[in-house]
Amino acid sequence: MQPAVSIIVLNYNGREDTLACLRSLEHLTYANVKVIVVDNASSDGSVEAIRAAHPRMTLIDTGANLGFTGGNNIGIRRALDEGADYVMLLNNDTVVAPDFVDLLVEAMQHDPTLGVVGPMIYYYSAPDTIWSAGGEIDWKQGTTRMIGLNEPDQSQFGLSPRLVDFISGCALMASRAVWEKAGLLDDKFFMYYEETEWCVRAGRAGYKLALIPSSMIWHKISIEARAASPRTFYYMTRNRLLFLNKTGAGYGSWARTLFDLARMFSAWTLRPKWWGARGPMRMMLLRALRDYSLGRFGPLMV
Repeated sequence: MQPAVSIIVLNYNGREDTLACLRSLEHLTYANVKVIVVDNASSDGSVEAIRAAHPRMTLIDTGANLGFTGGNNIGIRRALDEGADYVMLLNNDTVVAPDFVDLLVEAMQHDPTLGVVGPMIYYYSAPDTIWSAGGEIDWKQGTTRMIGLNEPDQSQFGLSPRLVDFISGCALMASRAVWEKAGLLDDKFFMYYEETEWCVRAGRAGYKLALIPSSMIWHKISIEARAASPRTFYYMTRNRLLFLNKTGAGYGSWARTLFDLARMFSAWTLRPKWWGARGPMRMMLLRALRDYSLGRFGPLMV
């Protein structure tokens, strides 16, 4: 019998993207799969639309915006309680190849040392251009990056599993044993860096992490370089520091990170051309540093 797979799709005011994602999941060739939709108190009619279009899928309404971490943790707990052998996190703004689950499970069944796997992730708007072929952590610099970002797919990653430092939370599958041993996502992050920190925990618990290049999905994220919103910048700044703290990063990582932040703040302060455009970002940088130093984590408080 096939191992039981549960896919967690988290929604927050993303009705149309979520419905498109769920439609693609209806065409999966893997038989023993259950989709759990977790809604973080959407106000766009998502709950009603999802129930009407997919009455057989499990839908959990959390009643509050619990962030990426809190919402997914509720889904993970439900999946484990219901006996899932593998639990997958899948962004609601993705569409998937029909066999993407088959290929992930096949790789993990073939190599029991693999505890966390992910598919090749392409841009939805540029279907042959890679967004993520897994992730890499530079511990000397205290930075993370997506492998293969913006590269055209020319089979450069082959077909065999490739070991990586982390798998994007956009599409991350882990075995039951890993979730039980490494624990759930850390709610302190709320959003951003949470899956990277969790992957470090999984690796340190003795499990390998791998990209499965033959498994494919497409992500509705812009191919152009995006200027982060002040809110996103806040989480990325605060949580980068939290990530370094929780993973016990060395002096080099901290020195480089603080240097980067200081240089950024100086440029936005001393260069007149940045005063207007970067004013909100500068304030968020200061707020992120303050909240980190005071131990204020979770959602950004308005």
